[in-house]
Formats: sequence, C-alpha cells, structure tokens
Amino acid sequence: MRIVIDTNVVVSAIVFGGQPWKLIKCLTNSDLDAYASIQIVEEYKSTLLRLLKKYPEKEIHTTMEEFEKYIHVLPSHSHIEACRDPDDNKFIECAIDNRCIYIVSGDKDLLVLEQYEDIGILTVSEFLEQYEKKRHKNSTKN
Repeated sequence: MRIVIDTNVVVSAIVFGGQPWKLIKCLTNSDLDAYASIQIVEEYKSTLLRLLKKYPEKEIHTTMEEFEKYIHVLPSHSHIEACRDPDDNKFIECAIDNRCIYIVSGDKDLLVLEQYEDIGILTVSEFLEQYEKKRHKNSTKN
C-alpha cells in the first residue's frame, strides 16, 4: 500500500507520539510504502526543527534520519492546483507521481477534499482503520 504522509503527522509522531507514532511504526511492515518529494522532506525537517526549538525539553520518539530510512524520496513532476492552501498541493503531486492510494493528514485544507482522483485523503485514525482492515483481510486469505 502506497501512501504520502503530511508534515503535521510526521512531526506529531516524532515529537508527541500517539496515533501518528503508531502510523510511523507501521512503515516497518513490508506492505506499506511511504513516499515524499524532496520539497516535502525539507518541510518535514524545517517544521520539526521549529517545534523542537519551541519544546527543547521534549523527548522525541525517533530522529528524522531514522524516519527517512522508511520513506522513498523521489522528485515530483506533476503540477496541480487543487488545495485552498497552495503549499499543500505538493502532497497530492507526490501521491500522483508515485501512484499512492492515500494521503494521511491532519490538515483541514487537505482533508476537506476527501479525495483527489483515486487518492483518498484520510486522517491518521481513518487510515489506520483502513490499513488494519486490509491486513486482517489479507491474513485470513492465507
């Protein structure tokens, strides 16, 4: 299953844990592949740095370097204008270019779309529910 993970989910996972951290841990499974463009990774890093400066005492769950081991970073070629926040278009472009089926986000500007072409745009909880259903379905077939 191919996905794109929005910045707010990645940063929340690293700094705060919870459901976003559960999603990041799922990336170690061979049936889940996360994709990001170079621009998305740059945004991950700059946002994480800003948040860690704001909460210097916060113990993080993992490092950005460790997280990057579990994502495929590829350049984007598509150009779309679908989001009310133009800065969020890069997540849809990445999903299109890498044939992803979901974008996982907590950003209302993306979530309001619900879907773009064949790409579902889900919250972390919605995605984890879909992912567990698929894994359960596949495990009962074997």
